[in-house]
Amino acid sequence: MSETIYPRSPREVMNGWLYLPRFIDKIRLFNAGRLHEDYQPNFALRGFDAQWLKAAGLEADAFIAVVVNSLTDGQVSDWIGRHVDRPVEQGAFNQWLIQHGREDDADLLARFETRKAQAGLSHRNDITIFVDFIDADEKRL
Repeated sequence: MSETIYPRSPREVMNGWLYLPRFIDKIRLFNAGRLHEDYQPNFALRGFDAQWLKAAGLEADAFIAVVVNSLTDGQVSDWIGRHVDRPVEQGAFNQWLIQHGREDDADLLARFETRKAQAGLSHRNDITIFVDFIDADEKRL
């Protein structure tokens, strides 16, 4: 059995975008057949992946092709620099990402607490947003 390879933290930044380096890792892992099964249901079409694509104004298949056909993060970064100029959406996405889990939404908060409990992290009061949860679940926090 192979060891789980985690994508980078959602806090990592590329071209001013939070989450972008993580999404690139997820695409590369998926393409290599190594994306952990827990990440596959949301891959590219739901969750943070879909929210990033929407904010960047990109279609999933098109962006996946960019990453798959690039050898380095630098090439992806250069492509983003040439094709994605959405500063308002970028700022809104970054702000949303670092606040997600604090919204006044009972269903979202219940899902957040359930995810913490399922991961054995209910005792962690320092985990207050989904980004914290991801980093703790992947042993970075």
